[in-house]
Amino acid sequence: MDIVIKNNILDVILRFENKRIAIIGDLMLDRYLWGSAIRISPEAPVPVVDIDQESNRLGGSANVANNIITLGGIAYPIGLIGNDHNGNIILELMNSDKFITDGIIKDPNLPTTVKTRVIANNQHVVRIDRENKHTISEKSYQLLFNFIEANIKSFDAIIFEDYNKGVITKELIKNVINLAKKHSIPVTVDPKFDNFFEFVNVDVFKPNRKEAEEAIGQKIKSDEDLFKVMQSIQRKIDCANLLLTRGEKGMALMEKNGEITLISTRARNIADVSGAGDTVISTLTMALVSGATPKEAAVISNFAAGIVCEEVGVVPIRKDILINKIQEELTK
Repeated sequence: MDIVIKNNILDVILRFENKRIAIIGDLMLDRYLWGSAIRISPEAPVPVVDIDQESNRLGGSANVANNIITLGGIAYPIGLIGNDHNGNIILELMNSDKFITDGIIKDPNLPTTVKTRVIANNQHVVRIDRENKHTISEKSYQLLFNFIEANIKSFDAIIFEDYNKGVITKELIKNVINLAKKHSIPVTVDPKFDNFFEFVNVDVFKPNRKEAEEAIGQKIKSDEDLFKVMQSIQRKIDCANLLLTRGEKGMALMEKNGEITLISTRARNIADVSGAGDTVISTLTMALVSGATPKEAAVISNFAAGIVCEEVGVVPIRKDILINKIQEELTK
């Protein structure tokens, strides 16, 4: 990497402090059961995991919000939780004045989404999901949009973090994007399948390879395939920048002028890719509102993703660790 680019991205990261980011999406609780497996069950050919520790972490769009906080920003998580114990745990985990939680609505008809991961000997054994994927009610939609509309001038950027759990609807997407354009607020998107082509004219659209392949109906087996898929997506949604994450192959960035940049992965020892996409969209957005070019923002988010992939479970990226990682590169 060019020395000028390295110094530029360090300057950008130092400007992350107190950037105000709204995160619209599916709030979840990630529960971890940690233990060891040293025997097979006599009842079925499955390991018996002796649990010795349990922990809760912010998941889904709440993890994106947590990444914003650990990068030095102020997060406005916007979405629904149930009026239940697990919903209260999410609010307790957001016990910081940098979380603005007024945009979190308690819906008595909706259970809080919980993903429980069983980890044995630092290996992910199984995941158990408890969720409701029904589209939100008109009342809940109106409460969410009213909050966004009332606070739009407070946001430096808006992130859509869609997990297809029902919070993000076509109506919400259209109205929020129009509102953001009216106030010159950048919008970035981490999509899923259901609303993939609804996010028209956003600043950054960030699918992963699987999502892109399924949306376009073409497998990416070569760089030529990659370019064709990216061009097809860009034509359909007219996004300013398209960032496609490619797992172990890193990322590909297509800018508005059609230029494509391939960025190699920075992960050294991949332990768990859970939450890497959350880290990418949060770091990318923070970089853009801190003065980075799209290419610089992609490079910074690629470093961040490489760091969190070396940890077991969903963990947010810390600004100090990100800076240290990039400074290591400066000395090479």
